[in-house]
Amino acid sequence: MIHGKCGDSRWQFMYQVGYLSRRFDLYIPDLLFFGKSYTTRKERSEAFQAKCLAEGLRKLGVDRFSIYGISYGGYVGYHLAHMSPDRVEKVVLMSTGVGCNDDQKDEMVAKLGRDPKELLVPRTSDDLRELMYKSVYKSNYMKLIPDSFLQDYLNDTLLIWGNKDYVFPMNLAYQLQRHLGSKARVAIVKDAGHAVNMDSPDQVNRLIISFILG
Repeated sequence: MIHGKCGDSRWQFMYQVGYLSRRFDLYIPDLLFFGKSYTTRKERSEAFQAKCLAEGLRKLGVDRFSIYGISYGGYVGYHLAHMSPDRVEKVVLMSTGVGCNDDQKDEMVAKLGRDPKELLVPRTSDDLRELMYKSVYKSNYMKLIPDSFLQDYLNDTLLIWGNKDYVFPMNLAYQLQRHLGSKARVAIVKDAGHAVNMDSPDQVNRLIISFILG
């Protein structure tokens, strides 16, 4: 399970760990520079994050695995599947901008009114509140807050998207599906925003279990 940029893995997957752990052995790392994970090396790319995950799993004795990545974690997961095709069984990507072209990125910046990187790495409470408003469609959660890839390297892929995602619009799900071809299918979750796993955790959990075990 690979988290996105807002917070660490413990926070982002709090509604899923208990349920999914009944069926799977879960590995839920904090990516580098999140939580207490760090490195003195200068690399900062998604590919470097994926390389570190692949090596970490290898050292833990995990030879085969499936991937579940959300938002930024989807980018990392895509790279991980690309570099370890012989080890990856299935891939679940949720609310991720993999496959966006430059024009689409410019359009998203215009809609957000600021650089998405600034929004996804909040530095103030106001930034965090704005991120939550744009990520989580169901407002009750607010009460809790004071280039190209090679599709040939992916096996079966499930793309989960909220129909109220204001960060990566729903049309990107179908664009990525076309890029991946017959290996991918899209599951749209109604009344869910960018943080689909927080808006509709039960439905997301069922989709993941059905897909991985199916």
